[in-house]
Amino acid sequence: MTAPFKLRFTKEAHQRLEEMKAQKEHLGRLRKVRNTLARLQADPRHPGLQSHKYVSMKGAAGQPIWDSYVENNTPSAWRIFWHYGPSDGEITIVTIGPHP
Repeated sequence: MTAPFKLRFTKEAHQRLEEMKAQKEHLGRLRKVRNTLARLQADPRHPGLQSHKYVSMKGAAGQPIWDSYVENNTPSAWRIFWHYGPSDGEITIVTIGPHP
């Protein structure tokens, strides 16, 4: 098994998490986000994440963006958008929110 990835958060992703912590109506979704982040950190190819390249968005340096499922089969299901790097063994969380 490979070592877990270090997670980095953009300002936008960090703000989204802080907003969710502050709003009681988001506590259930926040739990799901945290579970998804833990899986992503351990193995971004985990089948439960259903991670796939997201074609209409690129990272700040042009990196391919991936999205992973927080929820599925719900209206406006939430996703985590991320990319590998900037260094080996790191994943940058770009944003967290409903699937566009």
